[in-house]
Amino acid sequence: MARFIFITGGVVSSLGKGLSSASLGALLQSHGYTVRLRKLDPYLNVDPGTMNPIQHGEVFVTDDGAETDLDLGHYERFTGVSATKYDNITSGRIYQNIIQKERRGDYLGGTVQVIPHVTDAIKDFVLDHSDDVDFLLCEIGGTVGDIEALPFFEAIRQLRNELGHENCIFIHLTLLPFIAAAGELKTKPTQHSVKELTSIGIQPDIIVLRCDREIPEDERKKISSFCNVPFRRIIPAVDVKNIYDVPMNLHKNGFDFEVLKLFNINRKTKPDLSRWIQISKNANSIENNVNITIVGKYVQLKDAYKSLDEALYHAGLINKIKVNIDWLDSEILENTHILDHLNNTDAILVPGGFGQRGSEGKIKAINFARERKIPYLGICFGMQMAIIELSRSLLGLENASTTEFGTTEHPVVDLMTEWKKGKSVEKRDENTDLGGTMRLGAYEAVLSEGSKVASIYNMNKISERHRHRWEANIFYKESLEKKGVLFSGMSPDGKLPEIIELLDHPWFVAVQFHPELKSRPFDPHPLFVSYVLAALEKSRLV
Repeated sequence: MARFIFITGGVVSSLGKGLSSASLGALLQSHGYTVRLRKLDPYLNVDPGTMNPIQHGEVFVTDDGAETDLDLGHYERFTGVSATKYDNITSGRIYQNIIQKERRGDYLGGTVQVIPHVTDAIKDFVLDHSDDVDFLLCEIGGTVGDIEALPFFEAIRQLRNELGHENCIFIHLTLLPFIAAAGELKTKPTQHSVKELTSIGIQPDIIVLRCDREIPEDERKKISSFCNVPFRRIIPAVDVKNIYDVPMNLHKNGFDFEVLKLFNINRKTKPDLSRWIQISKNANSIENNVNITIVGKYVQLKDAYKSLDEALYHAGLINKIKVNIDWLDSEILENTHILDHLNNTDAILVPGGFGQRGSEGKIKAINFARERKIPYLGICFGMQMAIIELSRSLLGLENASTTEFGTTEHPVVDLMTEWKKGKSVEKRDENTDLGGTMRLGAYEAVLSEGSKVASIYNMNKISERHRHRWEANIFYKESLEKKGVLFSGMSPDGKLPEIIELLDHPWFVAVQFHPELKSRPFDPHPLFVSYVLAALEKSRLV
């Protein structure tokens, strides 16, 4: 049976519960244990799939096709354990399932209530598929005191009673703010947060303190005294230079050992932290710099492209290259001279997205990359915009576009109405709901022998994660190939283009999938490694 660790947050949101959870998972792995991480989100959306990335951040997609919270990306990157549809749930999904059962008559006419029906559903989710690991870490989204999170707190309170204190612990993450005018760190927000938590029946076993500076011992003693938590279990989590220093920093403060002691596990051997030590060494041994411009639609919020940002960092890290990213709003390119923004870049990247806004700016950036022989990587929407640019420029189809934007004379990108998933066939049309109806999750692609991507992957068949409705229209494939566009990756049945590359360009690759979702700091994705090295080569030619 797994041991359960519940991570809650207080004072403010976005404190880093996801990073703390992921780091603890990595530390427990370093002691030789197996882990799985889960996220419980209190909002009423069924999943993040239809939420605005500027408000919520990126949608992280799992191999089995779940659209999940971006924290699952942290979990995967830190632990290397692939998340599944069983690792993220929302209040919306919980209530949807309960209401469907009530409509079917599954409750036999009984009154359906938050307790026990909602809390039981939450507990079932937490316990499901947990027998194959030593530790299951479960993060509760939001902050203590949020009204929508109350059923989740009640559910984990009940679980501790049912599982026993020896099999379940609570970790509470809070902010320790520094008030500049007073020149003091303030412990009251943490005290109030813990008071709120204990008022609903949960006494934290460990408190993790987020702070932008070193925390004096007196402040930790005060929190220990007022919050009824032993001093050794008041763990500082001071800001670090990069997120991959977090596991080592928490280990230095005894976080992992205190967790193990609470489960009556006394480790006498040192954990294997070699991979994190190496990552830290690489981060402090930078030898080169490259400048990459990401031409996107949601650049106002960096978390909208979190996995992409991390994948580029991983690719630079392994080669001791600092990747400087210029986040460029694609709408700006539609109304200004392109040389004002892209003249000094070493590489251009157009990421995933939806909708017509800013699309012409992305097409201009792709044209610039193609004509100036600047390394280009297009991801999902970035491949579709590349198909449009190539069709307009090389085939002379001035009106080439995508049916996502409306009716067009030359639909070089068209709505995908059916595709194979395993042995079954999935079908969609323009009237289908937006949520959860895309080609989602891992699909295979066959690579052309001798192509650039085949040499990059060093294999002829790959599996990558998808999230899209529209596809490059295979009807135009033959015409584009005559102009030097190689369709170097295709679905196994040969019907869906997955990768294109240009034969007369030093590095121009566009993919229909999201390779950034599978990159890890200790195992960077080969496409990004090759792309960053191409950017370095370009920088040396200037």
